[in-house]
Amino acid sequence: MAVAASLSICFCARPSLLHCSFSRPKSLSMAAMSEDPIRKWILTEGKASQITKITSVGGGCINLATHYHTDSASFFVKTNRSIGPEMFEGEALGLEAMYETRSIRVPKPHKVGALPTGGSYIIMEFIEFGSRGSQAELGRKLAEMHKAGKSSKGFGFEVDNTIGSTPQINTWSSDWIEFYGEKRLGYQLKLARDRYGDSAIYQKGYTLIQNMASLFENVVIEPCLLHGDLWSGNIAYDKNSEPVILDPACYYGHNEAEFGMSWCAGFGESFYNAYFKVMPKEVGFEKRRDLYLLYHYLNHYNLFGSGYRSSAMSIIDGYLRMLKA
Repeated sequence: MAVAASLSICFCARPSLLHCSFSRPKSLSMAAMSEDPIRKWILTEGKASQITKITSVGGGCINLATHYHTDSASFFVKTNRSIGPEMFEGEALGLEAMYETRSIRVPKPHKVGALPTGGSYIIMEFIEFGSRGSQAELGRKLAEMHKAGKSSKGFGFEVDNTIGSTPQINTWSSDWIEFYGEKRLGYQLKLARDRYGDSAIYQKGYTLIQNMASLFENVVIEPCLLHGDLWSGNIAYDKNSEPVILDPACYYGHNEAEFGMSWCAGFGESFYNAYFKVMPKEVGFEKRRDLYLLYHYLNHYNLFGSGYRSSAMSIIDGYLRMLKA
């Protein structure tokens, strides 16, 4: 099974077994190779002398995913025929940042570029998936990534990226509460208002933003490198049963925000116990948990419609009662 593209939604299936395979020899004209930047990179910088098979990978909801078999290594390629390289550049920077922590395994990115017929591509390391591994090991290695991945610039990231297909704004900020209120919750609330005319969730949501600072009293928040979209579809295990995380929406933020997709990740007690041994639980963790779920429920509302609205509104109403706002 291959590393595959997946949209950040719970009902998007894990990629199935590889299918639609076919082989192509290297005997192509230079003109043909120059028209295919993926093939050109693999046969030059990728140090392959022959592409032995190209296999389509199922399961992607936004991008097409392909496994390139060669005589030197295997490569995983995602392409998108309608979006420019910016989306994949954000993904590559996130993968590289996580890779550099030398903690949890991620596919190493190799190349991002534009397709000559429009759209873009990313070439990365191919990881062969194996059987499901230990949740405790996943929790421990995720915590090690959070501990190792620090930023002197504050909260944010080098570039804006996407959460699913929604833009994710990562302008640097020194204040986490301001960043999360404006760049995460506020951005999604404005989308809901503009997309659906939903003034009720917008107004209540902004009341929450204006009153949520008390949830962070006596908490020291350091910018940690986050995967940003950690649900079951973006978690796998390699052939040695070591955890692998994929398709990030990286930024530097409060480590607790990493659990915002936990409603769709299946994290168990062993995961959290192992995580908190490395990154101790902060006072008030339980009170803040739903605040981080809210960002992803709002994003699902904006992406997929009203089926997620009630979950988001329930969280907002619960906090407004708690905070007496």
